[in-house]
Amino acid sequence: MSFQKNILPTSDAGGFMDGYLDALSLVERLHRLLLDVIKDEFERVGVIDINAVQALLLFNVGDNEVTAGELKTRGYYQGSNVSYNLKKLVEMGYMHHQRCEIDRRSVRVRLTEKGRKIRDIVSGLFERHAEGLEAKGVLGHDGIDQITASLRRVERYWTDQIRYIY
Repeated sequence: MSFQKNILPTSDAGGFMDGYLDALSLVERLHRLLLDVIKDEFERVGVIDINAVQALLLFNVGDNEVTAGELKTRGYYQGSNVSYNLKKLVEMGYMHHQRCEIDRRSVRVRLTEKGRKIRDIVSGLFERHAEGLEAKGVLGHDGIDQITASLRRVERYWTDQIRYIY
């Protein structure tokens, strides 16, 4: 998806709109770049049977036991995407799955030892990045706090749009 500026009306808000579209484009590019960084790390350490999206899913599950629905409501993944990837991760031995005793339609998943190893690789990568960003002066505590706060406000705004506009 590419956010085009040439279809926008001209007004005083045009400068803000240009900035907004640049920010949207940057978020999209950063996500794709994050997946590439994870993929490169896996190639470096010889992990070839799992993709970056699946690795992020393992990282986000962490030490928890969760349902696919919980992962979706946390906002990490889209519906069919999470179901497909959970199924593949169970088949490849990265996750255990078990039907919920109360709601038999619901399946709870947790990492296997193999899954925890992948989670640890991703965690180590993120730790190195955090240390590098700070050590090289790319971003400090205040900067990361400002970015996070701004993105949370946009997230709340978009969530409100979905819940209350339609």
